[in-house]
Amino acid sequence: MKKKNTDDLRQELMDSPDLTQFLTRNQEHFVNENISDLLNQLFERKNISKAALAKQSGMSEIYLHQIFAGRRNPSRNRLLCLCFGLDATVEEAQELLRLCKMAQLYPKLKRDAIIYYGLQHKLGLYEINDRLFDADEETLF
Repeated sequence: MKKKNTDDLRQELMDSPDLTQFLTRNQEHFVNENISDLLNQLFERKNISKAALAKQSGMSEIYLHQIFAGRRNPSRNRLLCLCFGLDATVEEAQELLRLCKMAQLYPKLKRDAIIYYGLQHKLGLYEINDRLFDADEETLF
């Protein structure tokens, strides 16, 4: 069966007179992945060791392994730290945030604009934290 895109699902939902039928008909089209699965998929696309990832993400290897094993769920800040450690693109970070049901980066917010800029320009996590601190914004860790 062909996967429906977001616009198709949105239109069908708007046109559907019965929510229960819509949900039943489209069960296989809903995103149902957990954070560890999503992070593992992104990790496999990058050429980095978990030890290097932990260092570049500003977290302990133990905490990192717990996240990848699904025993811990990172906060939005920690997820963004992982994005910097993985050298994720803005698109990869936005997708990860969205699929993890967390707020995507919103450039109208000063803090998010700084983080977005850092991802876009491949800045390191520590440099972004310095820029956030200099702008009187909450750092990522």
